[in-house]
Amino acid sequence: MPGFFSWIAGFFTTAEPSPPQASEARLFNPAKTTEPGEATEDAQSLTLQLEENLFCWLLDTGPSNLHTDLTPSDSALQELHSRLTNNKMEELPRRPMTLPMLMKALSDDGADRHKLTEIILGDPALTDQILQVANSPYFRTGDHTIESVDQAVFVLGMDGIRNVIAAAVMRPMMAARNSREALFAQRAWSWGLTCARAAEFIAKLRNEDTSALFTAGLLPALSYITIRRELQRIYRAQRGPGEPDAALIRHALTRYQWVACQLIASEWNLPPKYHAYLLAAERPAPDQEQTTLSDGMVIGSREVLRHAHQRNLPEEDLDKIVRLTPEQTGRVRAALKAVLNEGTGG
Repeated sequence: MPGFFSWIAGFFTTAEPSPPQASEARLFNPAKTTEPGEATEDAQSLTLQLEENLFCWLLDTGPSNLHTDLTPSDSALQELHSRLTNNKMEELPRRPMTLPMLMKALSDDGADRHKLTEIILGDPALTDQILQVANSPYFRTGDHTIESVDQAVFVLGMDGIRNVIAAAVMRPMMAARNSREALFAQRAWSWGLTCARAAEFIAKLRNEDTSALFTAGLLPALSYITIRRELQRIYRAQRGPGEPDAALIRHALTRYQWVACQLIASEWNLPPKYHAYLLAAERPAPDQEQTTLSDGMVIGSREVLRHAHQRNLPEEDLDKIVRLTPEQTGRVRAALKAVLNEGTGG
């Protein structure tokens, strides 16, 4: 896909030769306003604070360890930069074999649940994952255990099963491979699911595509585990046994998260609207009225930190960042609290 990767390369055209010296991308990007009396400094400061709190939790470290000085030409970051821009990522998740059939069936308004069940049952590993995800606190709709795929489709409905399938497809890719990444993988998965559900809830309020925004909401978490694993490969190849420190990981995640999301969406041949959702979250247009993915990630991140008893933003500051009414924000937060209070999920 030379055209797509030429477009991706455009993300880096304004960067300095050394990636660590370039201006950083951000996870949370509040839409700018053209109104003279509505400066964005407060929103930017609050989102940076939330981002730092999130990285402290994900990397299990303190704020001071996130800001260790990096050498301007850090070789690991240079190599990561090169692999991303040239599509040489060894850890980029490959498209699941059954994904095209599933997406076709799910997008067909005339498809019945028996056809969908048949496709799922053709992949035993996916079947097991779907039943585990469907019975997790993030998706469980009652006290009864879902014991079959057909029952899951019937109980959750087509919209519900779309989201379960998206989570089930990504879950194995984010499972820890060893004890060194266990805590990060567990927390990233919990964060990803919470942000995805938040984006879904907001999309429902705005009459947007709930399933597509749920899936898009999972991609940043998948990009995090992908970048961390790629950085680990590079680090060991260059420096031998050892682990990248928190500052190096945080810098790699912050700078390349959105590019990695776009690469995954492209690798999986996701429809153009997924790329549009990701780009709108990374680079919101001035006075953009609805930033559903961004709003979902802000609220989801705050709620997962609240649930984990971590440093957090004051509740009243959410209204300065998200494009929701206080009543809408309250409804989304209440829905997430109910999910999180049921357990950690997955």
